[in-house]
Amino acid sequence: MSSELKVNMNEYLPLRDVVFNTLRQAILKGELAPGERLMEIQLADRLGVSRTPIREAIRKLELEGLVLMIPRKGAEVARISEKSLRDVLEVRRSLEELAIELACIRMDEEAVEELEKKQEEFRNAVLKGNAMEIAETDEAYHDVIFKGTCNDRLVQMINNLREQMYRYRLEYIKDKDKRQALVAEHENILEAVRRGRVMDAKEAMREHIDNQEITVSKNIKERDS
Repeated sequence: MSSELKVNMNEYLPLRDVVFNTLRQAILKGELAPGERLMEIQLADRLGVSRTPIREAIRKLELEGLVLMIPRKGAEVARISEKSLRDVLEVRRSLEELAIELACIRMDEEAVEELEKKQEEFRNAVLKGNAMEIAETDEAYHDVIFKGTCNDRLVQMINNLREQMYRYRLEYIKDKDKRQALVAEHENILEAVRRGRVMDAKEAMREHIDNQEITVSKNIKERDS
């Protein structure tokens, strides 16, 4: 476990939520590695809390698919498997194709300008090369599209996948050779939205997610070989 793991207290959140957010970020950033066992006593000591909020956090992380409960072993950080990647991206692909179709039709000029701004922030993050910042600006770009659908139910469904998508997003971005391709894919989506070309936007979004699946799947195979 990384020595960097520490709890960031937030006076507005209950302790159990602070612990949950701390462990979730540690998993997403790789500070708690895939396959690493989560020992309640050790985590409680490290974070300076009792075992109760640790236990509650582990249970919530299991529901999100970030932690697995192994019989007779306990909790461990879930590994990224090809099946879990495929399961999440099959759903994401369908939801994001619907989202970009609706956004193409419903986004006003101000929303398109916001998407352009997020694309510029993403491009700058890629130039700087910090993986977490790239992942966060990538997520912010897609959030503008989701908001542009004006469909609260769709946004809610996408939010239910947010943590799993973030993990695969970060795994994709670790591949430095793919970062400029990501910028170009975002630009293709943005250009289709600017022109209101629904079919072009859907095709660009599908290609964007297909490329993520191909790259991360290749990385998983290399890791497991």
